[in-house]
Amino acid sequence: MLAAPVVLAAGSTLWQKAVAEPTPECGDDDEPTPFETAGPFYKPRSPMRTSLIESGIDGTRLLLTGRVFGHDCRPLSNALVDFWHADSHGEYDNEGFHLRGHQFTDAKGGYRLETIVPGMYPGRTRHIHVRVQPANGRVLTTQLYFPGEPRNKGDGLFDPALLVEMTQAEGLRRAGFHFLLDQG
Repeated sequence: MLAAPVVLAAGSTLWQKAVAEPTPECGDDDEPTPFETAGPFYKPRSPMRTSLIESGIDGTRLLLTGRVFGHDCRPLSNALVDFWHADSHGEYDNEGFHLRGHQFTDAKGGYRLETIVPGMYPGRTRHIHVRVQPANGRVLTTQLYFPGEPRNKGDGLFDPALLVEMTQAEGLRRAGFHFLLDQG
């Protein structure tokens, strides 16, 4: 099941479940995941972790899951996946590593990240920055976006190919995105 966004008058988004045909995780006609800028807030050497939730982090909980595939649609195990994003108020932590972390994909190319829905700041819609690097491969730097956000249309970096699939169950938002790299 996919989610269909409903935009409310105040600009917030409510997710409703809608029935849709399942899509394959990777197919012959899929295009590689588009590159996007890292922006000014990337910091190297983030801590290795699967949860960015820490004491003092407020916001709507989000579980982001997916897989990393090579150009031949084979899952890429042990690929580095590095995430960073703004807090619920649209601020980045540039002193430490709040809402920053990396992990390595499992044997099936899977990743799982517990975090919050990022806030917005002037000129940008909600987004999560990601760097993906297979073992001994080139880095893909990109951003993930949320469907149904009113500011998507006005954000000059927004790319609909980078929309996550959203659902909501039991008070937790769930997002899914598979990365397809143009390498092996």
